[in-house]
Amino acid sequence: MIVVADTSVLINLALVGQDGLLIALFREVIVPRAVEREFARLAASDGRFAGLRLPTWIEIREPQSVPASSARNTTLDAGEAEALALAVEIRADAVLIDETIGRAVALELGLTPISVFGILVRAKRHGQLSAVASVVNELLTRARFRAAPELVHEVLRLAGEA
Repeated sequence: MIVVADTSVLINLALVGQDGLLIALFREVIVPRAVEREFARLAASDGRFAGLRLPTWIEIREPQSVPASSARNTTLDAGEAEALALAVEIRADAVLIDETIGRAVALELGLTPISVFGILVRAKRHGQLSAVASVVNELLTRARFRAAPELVHEVLRLAGEA
């Protein structure tokens, strides 16, 4: 499975020491330069992400163009817009993205969005993670990841932990 990732999924998994799940679950993980730059900026300027580095096994590629629907959407940041554009161009199997608007645009573009929580559930189902609840808790507390309680409950239910 070939996936294109946005910054949020990468940096949050890296912060809680679970970025290795990506290479275990997906054959190829690709990011555009805008995601690489955003990751580096956050690692340099946001204390909770200090010292994190983009994994060396991630491939960096530039999209040739950004679809009009992404370019017109002023709520998408550069990383999201480029990740969506690249996913369309290379016909990625999925795009790893958390933000609600980014996920909606992904669906409009015919892409399959997978969130950080979706990755955790997938990892448990594939035997790459023994428990989802502890990682979810760490994301919510240490990474300050925002998620509605109903979503957290649903994730734990899907993981067989609720």
